[in-house]
Amino acid sequence: MEQIVLNVEHRTNKTKKFREEGFVPGVIYGGKSGKSESIKIQEAPLKKILSSHGMSAKLWIKNGDEKKFGFIKEIQRTPVTNKIVHVDVQFVSKNQDVKLKIPVVFKGEEALRGKQLQLVVNKLEAEVIGKLDLVPEVIHVDVSEKAAGDNITFKDFNLDESIKTHDNIDEVYASISNLVVEEESEETEENAEANTEE
Repeated sequence: MEQIVLNVEHRTNKTKKFREEGFVPGVIYGGKSGKSESIKIQEAPLKKILSSHGMSAKLWIKNGDEKKFGFIKEIQRTPVTNKIVHVDVQFVSKNQDVKLKIPVVFKGEEALRGKQLQLVVNKLEAEVIGKLDLVPEVIHVDVSEKAAGDNITFKDFNLDESIKTHDNIDEVYASISNLVVEEESEETEENAEANTEE
């Protein structure tokens, strides 16, 4: 498995100054001390990690000479520009239970359309609890063999049995229904006939 390293630095100077230098403010916590520490993270490498591995990426967090395992717990963004304004990072051991939101990706929609079926998505992420080392970065669900009326629930994720859902166990993340083909309304047909007569 690829080792992802997130470099962080201790934060002492004013937020505005290091933002201009290309850093994002953040907090790191966890580990033996249990104390939180103000940090700054270079924005460009952070964006690259998020683009390639998503929010649930498992990381080696390097702070000076110290390097520990962990993950990005939370990212705060501006509502309009979606710019990252703050990051929470947490140290954990690989066998420690954590609560994470994992993106759900559905595949096989083309096969459904071939059977005149469609996928109706209700939720694109699942909140799970489990050992960080066993929790995937993305949950992939193949819907190609599903039939009309089928629902996609937690049991369809095929995760390690030790991983539990923090959502309702019967939560419906997506469902399969008959493909709806939009037909022209009578009004549209009447307008078309009137235009033809003119």
